[in-house]
Amino acid sequence: MTDKPFHHGNLRAVLLERAEAMLREDGLDGLSLRELARQAGVSHGAPRSHFVDRQALLDALIERGFTRLTNDVRRALSGHGSQRARLGRVAQAYVDFAIDDAALMDLMFLAKTTGLPPASRDAAAGLFQVLDEAMGPSDQPSQDPSSRVSFTLLFGATMQGIAALVSSHRITREQGDSLVDEAMDVLLESRLGTRAIAQ
Repeated sequence: MTDKPFHHGNLRAVLLERAEAMLREDGLDGLSLRELARQAGVSHGAPRSHFVDRQALLDALIERGFTRLTNDVRRALSGHGSQRARLGRVAQAYVDFAIDDAALMDLMFLAKTTGLPPASRDAAAGLFQVLDEAMGPSDQPSQDPSSRVSFTLLFGATMQGIAALVSSHRITREQGDSLVDEAMDVLLESRLGTRAIAQ
């Protein structure tokens, strides 16, 4: 608990940061508005000025998570190098986030998109837009738009699967990094990869 006063306008950000930490430490079941208020050092009613209920808090965390992951992926994509190198960096950024923020990642992808508020849905769509951009220009004659969608979904599923193996201690982080590299070779050399990626 802290006696430090919050400046007007920053309580929401403070609450979300604390909620992320609680999610990381105690899991979804340990996250409540009352406990969040206690740990943030504010009155029990203070969080409700920003989150009308627990679901509103979870929705905000989902939006925040997708925004952060999208920013991580975008930074990884911004460097120079071959298409393979750029996609490899994107893959590693995705897996690193999914390992380091496993509970948040679970929350982000367990939520049904039909029940999410527009801001959270838009944040999720932004991630997949950047993953699509990672495949290069989409106007090549040899490319199949449906293959790009399938490749993006398979890419995400593969990287989340690797991250889950690391998070559950089935494999080491070093083994996970090696699997990311090997998975990229398999994906890019597949028929799907050939149809989806700008050559």
